[in-house]
Amino acid sequence: MKTKILKITLPLGFFIFISSIIFVADSVNYNFALHWVGAIPYGDKIGHAVLYGIMALLLNYGLSYKKFKSVPLGSFLVLLFAIVEEFSQIYIPSRTFDVKDILADIIGVALFSLWRIK
Repeated sequence: MKTKILKITLPLGFFIFISSIIFVADSVNYNFALHWVGAIPYGDKIGHAVLYGIMALLLNYGLSYKKFKSVPLGSFLVLLFAIVEEFSQIYIPSRTFDVKDILADIIGVALFSLWRIK
């Protein structure tokens, strides 16, 4: 029972966390954390790789490592979400579409997909 609850709450909680970061980034009022990340060389790219990688790790765990055409389903869903979110930035005046962000997402998801939570 405890494992079943974790398989739901961990990915869902992290998705809410990432969604809140996206919401703040989409608003014109950046907070101190986004300024801090922006001050680190490649901080944005590292953030993309780590956050989406962790999300893939947790979602793969939550979905019991199910596969979609030989790709972990959680990883596929996270990349789909990341790519859609990046393309949505074309229509948000305070954001900028960046292919390098998508590459960072892919790298992070690929690396974190190699790990398994037992």
